[in-house]
Amino acid sequence: MILSLPSTGAPPGAPFFSYRQGQFCAEEMRLSDLAAEHGTPLFVYSQAAILHALGGYQRALAGREALICYAMKANASLAILKLMAQAGCGFDILSGGELEVALAAGATPAKIVFSGVGKTRAEMRRALEAGIGCFNVENETELDVLSAVAQEAGRIAPISLRVNPNVDARTHPYISTGLKGNKFGIAHERALAAYQRAAALPGLRVTGIDCHIGSQITEAAPYLEALDRMLDLIEVIEAAGVPIGHLDLGGGLGINYAGETPPRPEQLWGQLLARLDARGHGQRKIIIEPGRSLVGNAGVCLTEVLYLKPGEQKNFCIVDVAMNDLPRPALYQAYHAIVPLAAPGQDNEQTWEVVGPVCESGDWIGHERRLAVRPGDKLAVLSAGAYCMSMGSNYNCRPRPAEVLVNGTSARLVRQREPLADLLRHQIG
Repeated sequence: MILSLPSTGAPPGAPFFSYRQGQFCAEEMRLSDLAAEHGTPLFVYSQAAILHALGGYQRALAGREALICYAMKANASLAILKLMAQAGCGFDILSGGELEVALAAGATPAKIVFSGVGKTRAEMRRALEAGIGCFNVENETELDVLSAVAQEAGRIAPISLRVNPNVDARTHPYISTGLKGNKFGIAHERALAAYQRAAALPGLRVTGIDCHIGSQITEAAPYLEALDRMLDLIEVIEAAGVPIGHLDLGGGLGINYAGETPPRPEQLWGQLLARLDARGHGQRKIIIEPGRSLVGNAGVCLTEVLYLKPGEQKNFCIVDVAMNDLPRPALYQAYHAIVPLAAPGQDNEQTWEVVGPVCESGDWIGHERRLAVRPGDKLAVLSAGAYCMSMGSNYNCRPRPAEVLVNGTSARLVRQREPLADLLRHQIG
């Protein structure tokens, strides 16, 4: 049976996505039934998979003063945000829009941290008005702007500084964020001076320190290196008279796309907490900002085979999902496993370039996939819960897909397919 799965490790999303009696399922729901009911392209998420992933972090941090802030850039579907809020999560936001969506999902404002390199004055004012827990400040000029905005609003802005520890996360260059050449954070060498400046500014209150070294990290070593550098810095800053309340170590833990074996949250945090204890910082409050590792393998994208186009050099399997719906392959040359919804036999299997209908050579979903397919067949693109729908667009004037959340034997539509009329709704001709 050719399933186009990675050759090593468990299939991405297992056991929450698996074949049952020859049909690929999300929990107890046949995905072919969902495709028939809602059409394709269609994103389907497993509630059990999300809660299972979150549970790993909750168990790892049990007994500690800790806050898990879901990095909602990974997937900002309102239903998923509500699930996170109900499970006790805070949120890591990057824009005023994310703030409003998080609040609409029931977020506790004091559990929101506002990250990002380009916060506007209007975003700062709104976040102060909402009473968020912390601004993760990315540069020294931002300190002056936030101080002025807070004074104008008659409020005190709680802040941490995002320090760039110059640690190589050993991941894709587009999602590496902790090196000197990256746009993020304040240089490690400038941190003490920046904290002394922040402590002296009116309108600001120093509450912590923050770092985030990248995404899709598959080993513990970069985290341990970053932690040691941050603890060294905390000790220097506090010795200079600026107390540090919390340590925010960001997120970035990877998932299994193509046989990767990143540490489980319990394994990673077991090592990190042991290092904290050994260095005398076990009492310090911890904030973390996982995103991909909570939702990445909790979602799939369903698509229909439109045409098969054999060629002299390559065979093309043209599907109805495109780079505007699922941009990671085009943007990062990323691998997503692709499987048929009906488990096939081994007849007529061929090697296919799985591509979308958008007018770009970069509009591909999978290279050289062994599949036995015919026009009209339905496929599932796995590991599509993070940075797919949230990064989607209307390129080629294509409406955004619908989304469904599965819970055991039931499924509910949580985002309607975007109507064509919405493409014109806000335009003035």
